[in-house]
Amino acid sequence: MTYIATFHTHFAAVSFARLLKGTPEMKPQFMPVPRKLSSSCGTCVRFVYDGDIQEYAKNMEQDDLDTVYLVENDEYLPQYKAE
Repeated sequence: MTYIATFHTHFAAVSFARLLKGTPEMKPQFMPVPRKLSSSCGTCVRFVYDGDIQEYAKNMEQDDLDTVYLVENDEYLPQYKAE
């Protein structure tokens, strides 16, 4: 499944994209946040993940993580919202 993670800071998005580069099966792509979504920094990371996204997002070492969305067709479905 394809996801987009948004962040509160540009630095957090860059750091997450770099972290995922070590996992080529996740196919990380650093990109601007789609217009349908809003984000504090304007950048996001698109990636592929086939496991439990709730658990994965909870364990991300990202203090500035905002939201993780499932990408289906042209829709973005929120799957995890950081506290």
